Formats: sequence, C-alpha cells, structure tokens
Amino acid sequence: MSSYSLKNVYATLPRTQRGQPLVLGGDPKGKNFLYTNGNSVIIRNIENPAISEIYTEHSLPVNVAKYSPSGFYIASGDQSGKVRIWDTVNKEHILKNEFHPIGGPIKDIAWSPDNQRMVVVGEGRERFGHVFMSETGTSVGEISGQSKPINSCDFRPTRPFRIVTGSEDNTIGVFEGPPFKFKMTKQDHSRFVQAVRYSPSGNLFASAGFDGKVFIYDGTSSDLVGEVGSPAHNGGVYGVSWSPDGRQLLTSSGDKTARLWDVETRQMVSEFVLGATVEDQQVSCLWQGQYLLSVSLSGFINYLDVNDSSKPLRIVKGHNKPITVLSLTEDRTNIFTGSHDGFVTNWNASTGENNRVNGLGHGNQINGMKPNGNLMYTCGIDDSVKQIDIENNTYTKTDIKLGSQPRGMDILKEKNIIIAASVNEISVIQDDKKVGELKVNYEPSSASVSKVGDIAVGGSMDNKVHIYELNGTSLNQKIELDHLGAVTDVSFSPDDKYLVACDAHRKVILYSVPEYKLATNQEWGFHNARVNTIAWSPNSLLVASGSLDTNIIIWSVVKPNKHVIIKNAHAQSQITRLSWLDDSTLVSVGQDCNTKMWIIEPF
Repeated sequence: MSSYSLKNVYATLPRTQRGQPLVLGGDPKGKNFLYTNGNSVIIRNIENPAISEIYTEHSLPVNVAKYSPSGFYIASGDQSGKVRIWDTVNKEHILKNEFHPIGGPIKDIAWSPDNQRMVVVGEGRERFGHVFMSETGTSVGEISGQSKPINSCDFRPTRPFRIVTGSEDNTIGVFEGPPFKFKMTKQDHSRFVQAVRYSPSGNLFASAGFDGKVFIYDGTSSDLVGEVGSPAHNGGVYGVSWSPDGRQLLTSSGDKTARLWDVETRQMVSEFVLGATVEDQQVSCLWQGQYLLSVSLSGFINYLDVNDSSKPLRIVKGHNKPITVLSLTEDRTNIFTGSHDGFVTNWNASTGENNRVNGLGHGNQINGMKPNGNLMYTCGIDDSVKQIDIENNTYTKTDIKLGSQPRGMDILKEKNIIIAASVNEISVIQDDKKVGELKVNYEPSSASVSKVGDIAVGGSMDNKVHIYELNGTSLNQKIELDHLGAVTDVSFSPDDKYLVACDAHRKVILYSVPEYKLATNQEWGFHNARVNTIAWSPNSLLVASGSLDTNIIIWSVVKPNKHVIIKNAHAQSQITRLSWLDDSTLVSVGQDCNTKMWIIEPF
C-alpha cells in the first residue's frame, strides 16, 4: 500500500465572536502561540506563522489552550468543561491526563509556576471554577464568592501563591492558598471583567473590563494601585498582556485600537488604530518576547510595530469559517480558497503567504471557482458570477446575473465560455455576457466541461449525471447516467478520456469518454458516507475523492483495485474540496477552515 505525508497546513484563523474575549496562549520558550477554532487547537510559529500544527483530539469545540510554564505540556479546555493535558514534545501529542473540573464551557486556564496546579474558570452549572493538581486532578481549593460566570483567571507566578479571577458579576475574586480559599472581591469595575493577568514578577496584576477601564493592583495584598488612563479605552477592553520586563502593558479593545501603557506612570505610550469597521474590534492581545500581537474580530492576527504605531508589521489573514471552494491559478503557483462567509484568500502555494482578495465579492457563500488566464471566476448564492483580477488581487466590476442560485461552474477556455449550473437552469456565458440558458427539471449540483465541448452536470434530486453537447451557445441532451444517490460532483479528466462522478451513495464512478461506459469493473466504494468532491491529477492517472466521513481516498486509473486512504484528513470535519498542485501533491480544504497539502507517494 503506498503512503502519503502531510507537507503543509495553512491554518485557520481564531474563531471569534462579537462580545466574547478570545484567549491567546504563548509558549514560555517564546517560539509559538496558541489559539482555538472549532474542535482544533492551533499552534503557530510566531516568527513564521505559515508554520503551524493542529491538535484535533477534542470531540467538542475548544475555547482555550495554555502552555505549562515548563513548555512541555498544553492544557486545553472545551465547551463541556473537559480539560485535556497533552505533551508538546512528541509529534503525536500523547495525552497525559483528562479531567472534568466544571460542568460547562471553560473560558480560561492558568498553571501554577511549578507546573503542578491548575485553575480553570467558565460557566459551570454548580461552580464557575476549580483548582486542582495537574497530575492527579485532586482538588486543591474552591473558586467561590462570585455570582456569575467567570471569564478570566491567573496564577501568581511567585510565592506566596495567589489566584485572581474576573467575573460577569463585575468583580475580581482574590484567592489565597494552597489550598485556595476565597479571600475577597474587588469591585472597581462597573461592567463584566474580561481579563486578569499577573506581571511576570508577580508584584502586580492588571484587570480589564467592558467599562473600558484597566486597573493595576498589588500582587501580594491585592490593594488597588491605580487606574490606567482615564479610562484606558472608549470601548470594552477584551485583553491585557504584560511586557516581559513588566514595565509596560498592552491592551486591546472594542474601540478598534490596541494601546501600550507605561505601568509606573499609567500613561499611554502609543496607540495602534487597527481599522474603522466592526470587524476591526480588537478581541485579544499577547506580548510574546519581542512580538506584540492583537487579534481583530475578523480573526486577523496583527503584529504590532512598537516603533511605528501607524501600521502593523504584518497581518496574518486567512479564513475562520468553513471553506467551500478551492481552485488554483493556471500556472498552479497560487491557491485560491473561498469561505462560507464569502471571503476569498489568495495563497502562495510554495510559502503559504496569503492575502485576502479585495473589492466587492458575493458577500455570502461561494459555490464555484475556476481560473481563466489571469482571471479567477466565482459564483455565489447571491445568484451571480463575478471575476477576480488575479494580479491585482481584487474583484473587478464584472457581475453576471443568473436566474437562480448557482451550484457549480466550469469554463471552456478555448471559446471563453462559462457554464454555470443553477438550481433550475444551466446558463451559457460568453465574453462575460449570458448568451444562452437551458431550463432543467432537476436540481444540478456541479458542472464540468470537456475540451471537445461535452458538458456533464450532476443531478442532486434525480440521481443522474446529465451529458450535454454544446452547439454554438445552446445545449443538447446527449445521454443520462444513473447513480444510486444524489450526484454531488462531476469532473472530466485533463486528457478528456474519462469522466468521474461521485454521489451521496458513497460511490466514486469512472466512465470512459466519449461512449460514457463504466471504465473499470472495480467498484470505488470505500467511503462510508456521502462523497462531496473529486479531483483529477494533472496527468489524468489519479483521482482524489473527499467525503463527509472526513477521509480522502486516492484512486488509480491504471490500477483500479489499489487505493490510498487518508483517514480523518481534517479532524472531525468533512472534506469540502480537493485540487492537485502537481501529480504528487494534493491540496484539501474542509469544514475545519484549514487548507492542507499532502504528498502522495506513487503506487
């Protein structure tokens, strides 16, 4: 059995939610930072964020992940109140422990400086937090004294140990121990407390709230030292992070700015204005060695420049919603991905560097994407076909209206004709104008065009592949091919010798062209759920299929009884699209918002 290897992961951005702070974790060695999206924990190299790793062992959405002070472990907490502690050294990330300290979503986690104790807080049914031993799960104190869910917690990094918590009852809780007991609440905030963090030496801690205020307290006595700014921001403060020397403080706010403060004078040193739209609200920040990060509501990760606050050093972009379309430029140097929320990202296939496509796109889900020379065409559920100017990375003004929602499209480049298959018709578009249409009484799911002008359209209601002939700008029905389930995708091979179709009955079926007869007596039926998508290698020898069962299977035309299965290719998430970069490199995208590159060994 031949094998495969994962070459690259172009990672999802953090999943953000309006009004919810996002917690970033940092590696004590200063190399990586951490965040979550869906069931995944994403570990990214801070120097080169194109290098990333994804931990996918949670069965429910994860809210927060934090490195242990030793750097050898990561603790991640999920929606149900479960904490997994896993190692960072092995590629397999071996699970060390799993505990269930509270009965509801975990919102923050903090380790004691000796790696032995841990505090978790959130929205439990019977309690909002718990302190326990990281080795055994034994309780070492109670988090009590606050009447509403707790958003944030921190462990004092030096003795005498303290724990502070920030709650939706507008208070800060202070706990002394071990064993940790409630000592007092601080009531300086007038709205939800969103973040509490100790300084690196433990001599101070800072709190940030939705009242726009940031306070600094004494780390031992918890007495109020003073307020930062007056107030610190014109909107809710979502995050606060200390500089490594403890002399400065970074804050991020819903007022779309991040600000840098001098701790001693509590005055502003600089302000980073990160945009003017709702999507530019700043929901998290992290000061990691020489790097200052702030995360926008859009999910973009901004690297702030201490020497020039006018613009970030770099902005890491991408997707944080499921990816629905994938295509390559004709020279295969760039990968285009489009997500459920209508955004398109253009990735450099060799470095992973990316940029979001500018201009007015569809504004909602994109269902098809295909290149034509220096243009990339997209169709979306706003019932239109639009085009992207690849070189300038922007949507053009071209907007071709369709009669109903498009489900798939393909391009006959020789004649500059686009075929768009919509809910109740197939449109023929030439030179960016609609020149013909054929009303259909089935619901198309996909379309593929062969170089000779045959057109295959998948039927999702009638379980058929419909083959048409293109005469000028009109379509004539040629033949129908029956499947046992809804046909989800169709594709002619690059050499035009085959057509492959996949369906909801778990099958991938190969036909020889032009007679449209079964090309193999070998049934390609190893998926165990609906097959969503298929893609041909450029040499027409391999077909890749991606399914709802989270697996990708590679099939050989020459050896039809051989195949390679990439199990659980996108964690607990279905595969939405596939494309080959070359004859041995496959690109996949999924519901988990990640783009992955696989090397397929010959077989």
